[in-house]
Amino acid sequence: MLKKFIKNIALVIFLNLLIKPFWILGIDRSVQNVLGAQEYGFYYAIFNFSFLLNILLDFGITNFNNKNIAQNNHLLRKHLSSIIVLKLLLAVIYLIITLTGAIIIRYNFDHIMLLLVCAFNQFLISFVLYLRSNLSGLHLFKIDSMISVLDRLIMILICSILLWGGLPIQFNVKLYVYSQTFAYLSTALITLVIVFRKAKSKFLKLNWNLPFSIMIIKKSFPFAVLVLLMTFYNRIDTVMMERILPDGAMQSGIYASAYRLLDATNMIAYLFAVLLLPLFSKMLKYKESIEELVKLSFTFLFIGAIIIATGCCFYSTELMTLMYKEHISASANVFGYLMFCFIPISSSYVFGTLLTANGNLKYLNIMAACGMILNITLNFILIPRFYAAGSAMASLTTQFLTSLAQVVIVQRIFKFKVNYKFLLVLLLFVIGVVLINYASKQLHYKWIVNFVIMTGACFLYANFIRLLNIRKILKIVKNG
Repeated sequence: MLKKFIKNIALVIFLNLLIKPFWILGIDRSVQNVLGAQEYGFYYAIFNFSFLLNILLDFGITNFNNKNIAQNNHLLRKHLSSIIVLKLLLAVIYLIITLTGAIIIRYNFDHIMLLLVCAFNQFLISFVLYLRSNLSGLHLFKIDSMISVLDRLIMILICSILLWGGLPIQFNVKLYVYSQTFAYLSTALITLVIVFRKAKSKFLKLNWNLPFSIMIIKKSFPFAVLVLLMTFYNRIDTVMMERILPDGAMQSGIYASAYRLLDATNMIAYLFAVLLLPLFSKMLKYKESIEELVKLSFTFLFIGAIIIATGCCFYSTELMTLMYKEHISASANVFGYLMFCFIPISSSYVFGTLLTANGNLKYLNIMAACGMILNITLNFILIPRFYAAGSAMASLTTQFLTSLAQVVIVQRIFKFKVNYKFLLVLLLFVIGVVLINYASKQLHYKWIVNFVIMTGACFLYANFIRLLNIRKILKIVKNG
């Protein structure tokens, strides 16, 4: 399993580093610079509102299906059509509740029209993720990796033409959202064909099975509650800003500009969870030891998270100046807080995924409920006082506390032996990365050169203190 994990995570990271950074840092950033913080902040708040109840589109079916297919491959053909019908019905429920919520918080006509398109996009994203869960459940990680970047590749092509193709049209939010719709729809159709071929089904025959749907919802309900709670404490911040503050749309735009790099790095870390869930599920079913895989995956993510978060904090102003044309100081301030969220988020992708695979959703739901209450409370207190930076502070506090809770829960359930030497090496690595960043700022080169030197030095330091053991990794890839 270690060999399979390392090979596939390398492929996934390569493909995503090839495509998604260009989307986030090239296309999406350029869109915000063209639209301005006000108009883009308006879109970003609407997008996050459509995301809040995203779980109603899925109800935990994707995670349940990923785990179930990983343990029982033969169920793919039997369950496929019934689950597709169920997801279509859930989409109707999601749309009704989302529009009702929009009316309650007094969204105007322009808000609601944009929300409708964003809601349809959320359905397409959810549908693709469900289809991909079948591929990862079958351990077809190479195909899943290629599908994971397909939507962004299509959007890059479309938006590049709209932004720089010299077309006689004015680029606006609607064109941006419609390009997303086309990309998600194309990806969904291609993935559907692939999954049906793997299921050995020649055509889509929709089959509504009420007892089966009720059974799926009952089993998926804990997943649904968990995702709903976590979505609220991860996405409600910009919605609250847009509603609470007089210049809420602008503050939301500032937050979005700072959040963009976190979103880019978070996509890479999320891929670990996509791979780890079926691997953990299968290993737990056959009572294989998971301790080495947990340590290896956590170490990979921890090294990257510490280097990225610390580096972005030291070079926050330079990075924001490179990426944007306005609100540089405010964005840099928010950016410094947000990037440290990547450390606990990365940890959650390992320990939270392990608890999910083991079925310990009761503990995760209690943790997530406390996180949601804490985050909303902190946002109400900090947003009026510190604006977008206050929301970033609330996110950082919530992420660290919920991540710590997951580590404690895992330790109590799995009784892993506490490796004090490993913990000491982690501490030495953190201290070393901070010192390397400080030293790099004193170099008399351009800041980009200093940043590259810092990054390379941090990885060399990780290998020097044996936190990142290149020889051991190569040995696992070669021999298993």
